Amino acid sequence: MDNAAYIDVALRLANIELTGVDALRAALHDEPWWSERATPEDVAALVPVAAGLRRVLDRAAAGDGEGVLREVNALLSAHPLRPRLSAGHGEIADWHVHVADVDAAPATEVAAAAAWGMAQGVVRHGLDRWGRCGADGCANYYLDTSSNRTKRFCSPRCANRMHVAAFRSRRR
Repeated sequence: MDNAAYIDVALRLANIELTGVDALRAALHDEPWWSERATPEDVAALVPVAAGLRRVLDRAAAGDGEGVLREVNALLSAHPLRPRLSAGHGEIADWHVHVADVDAAPATEVAAAAAWGMAQGVVRHGLDRWGRCGADGCANYYLDTSSNRTKRFCSPRCANRMHVAAFRSRRR
């Protein structure tokens, strides 16, 4: 995985309600090596991680650099990295680094990946590109990677829903 994928894991974990294994598996859909092995114990272990990620994102969206520093370092301390070089699941040409032991429980790997993703996201993008969805009834976080920094919604679905509602309101 690369740092962008770790940032994505952190956002997906922060944006889900960890109600059970199915919710965790849905959030980790792009990482079958984690989702297929997820257990109720992993869900319980990741609840405080998700809460920590939300604290980081709240502080980033508010421009609170000291709070981001404190919260990200707390996540990194609680979920230390154990980097391992991988040959890409059997393909020597696909070298990459995993941030946790590949034989660890999914929660251990996901927590380390999410903590690393947040740290790398803040380093790469600063604080002014993180936000909360502007759609009514949605509280998801997002990272604005647009060139003009105008993102206001977490997804095209939320953006479309709000734009259609505004259009209908103007037509009335």
